[in-house]
Amino acid sequence: MGWSRNAKTASQVSASVVVAVGLVAAWEAVVRLGGYPTYIIPRPTEVAAKALQVVRNGTLWQHTLVTAQEVLLGLAIGVSLALVVGYLLSTSQWFERVLSPYIVAAQSVPTVALAPLLVIWFGFGMSSKVAVCAMVVFFPMMVSTLVGFSSVPEDLRDLMVVMRANRWQVLTKLQVPAALPVLLGGLRLAVTLAVVGAVVGEFVGADRGLGFLVNMGKGIFDTPLMFVALLALMLMAMALYVGVLWLEHKLLKWRY
Repeated sequence: MGWSRNAKTASQVSASVVVAVGLVAAWEAVVRLGGYPTYIIPRPTEVAAKALQVVRNGTLWQHTLVTAQEVLLGLAIGVSLALVVGYLLSTSQWFERVLSPYIVAAQSVPTVALAPLLVIWFGFGMSSKVAVCAMVVFFPMMVSTLVGFSSVPEDLRDLMVVMRANRWQVLTKLQVPAALPVLLGGLRLAVTLAVVGAVVGEFVGADRGLGFLVNMGKGIFDTPLMFVALLALMLMAMALYVGVLWLEHKLLKWRY
C-alpha cells in the first residue's frame, strides 16, 4: 500500500516537472518565433540571469522577506478575526442578521479602492500592507468559518448537551473537529489571497517588497526583473498552499 502511494506521488511529481519544462520550452519558442524584444517578453535564460544577479547581491532576499512578513502578519490577523466573527455568526441568528449586511457591503468595495485610504491612515510602512492583507483574507475565511460551524449536526450537539458537556467541551470535542475540513479549505484560499493583498498594498505605496520590485522594473523597463519578482510571488503562494496541505494532512489524518 505504501509502495503504491509513493509510486503515485513520484508519477505526479514527474508529470509536474514535464509540464514545467514544456511551458519553459513554449515560452522560449514564442519569444524566438515572434522576435519580441527583451522589454516586451524576455527569454527564460535572460530571466534566469537576472534572478542569479538579484540573488547574489541580496536584492531578491531583502524584498522577499518584507513581503513574507506582510503576508504572514496579515494572514494571522485576518484569519483570527474571521474565526471569531464567523463563530459568533454561526451561534447567533441575531448576530448574523445584524452584522451580515455590513460585512457583505464592506466586501463589495474593491480592495484596490480601499488600499490608498489604508496607506493614508496607516502610512507607507508595513502596517498598511498588513491591513490590506487582513482585509482580503477576512471575508473568505469568515464565510468558511460560518459554513463550517453551521454544518455541525444538531442531533450531535444535543447529545453533547444531554451528556452534560459544557460549552468549551462542545466547541473543542464536536464543533471544531466537525468544521475543520471546511476551515482548512477556507485557509487554502486565504493564503493565496494574502499574497495578492500584500502586492496590492505595495503597488499603492511602498519602498520595499516584491510588489515594489515589480513597479521598479516597470519604471525602468527591466522586464526580466519583473518576471523574477512575479516568479518569487508565485513560489511564495505555492509554499504557503503546500504548508496548508501539510497541516490538513496532519489534522485530518483520522479521515484517511
